[in-house]
Amino acid sequence: MVKRLTSSAFQQALKIPHVENGMSVGLFGGSFNPPHDGHCHVAQTALKRLQLDRLWWIVSPGNPHKNNQVLPELKERIALSRALMRHPKVMITGLEARLNTRFSADLVFKLTKRFPCVNFVWIMGADNLTSFHKWDRWQEIAENMPICVIDRPGDTLSTRSSLSAKKLMRYRLDEADAAILKYKTAPAWTFIHAPRSFSSSTALRVTHAENSSDLSVPNK
Repeated sequence: MVKRLTSSAFQQALKIPHVENGMSVGLFGGSFNPPHDGHCHVAQTALKRLQLDRLWWIVSPGNPHKNNQVLPELKERIALSRALMRHPKVMITGLEARLNTRFSADLVFKLTKRFPCVNFVWIMGADNLTSFHKWDRWQEIAENMPICVIDRPGDTLSTRSSLSAKKLMRYRLDEADAAILKYKTAPAWTFIHAPRSFSSSTALRVTHAENSSDLSVPNK
C-alpha cells in the first residue's frame, strides 16, 4: 500500500527543489495518472543519456486540454510517483501548483527567468511530440528551452511526420551528441532511441476500472 502524504509533506512537495547555478536539470512533467514504468524509463534514460545533475518529475495539478473532474488529487499522484520512482537524482514535485502555472509555456518562462544560470532541458516521450504542435504556445517552449524526446512504442515513425518535428528539424541534434544538449541555446532538440517500455497510463486506468468492476460483482 502506498503511504499517504501528510499535510506538511505535501506542502514541502510543492516547493521548488533545491538547485544551484551551473547545474543541468531535466523537466519531466505530466499528470501521472497513474505513474508507471514507462515514465521511469523516460526519466532514467534522460538522466543517463543527457548526463543531467537532476531531473524534476513535475506532477501537474491537471492537464488544461483534458477533463480533470475524475483526476485523482495531486497529493495522491505525488505519493504514487514517490513510491514508484526512487532515484537520488529524481525530485518528485508539485511545483506547478505553487507557481500557479496552467500551461507548460508559463512554467518554462517562470523557471528560466528565476534560474537564468541553470541548464534546463524539457523532457518528453515521443507520444507527446506527435501532438506537441497542439500545446498552448508550443513554439515558446521550443524557443526558450532545449528539448529531449525519448522513444516510445508505436511513435517512432509518427514523430518524424509530426508538424512540430518538421518545423524544428533544422535544430535537431544527433543523439550521439545528446550529452551537450543541455549547453545548447534553444531552439535545439534531440530524439533518443532506447529500449522502449510499453506501459501506458491509459491502459493501467482501464485495467484498474475492469478490476474494480469485477470486484463489485458478487460470486455466483
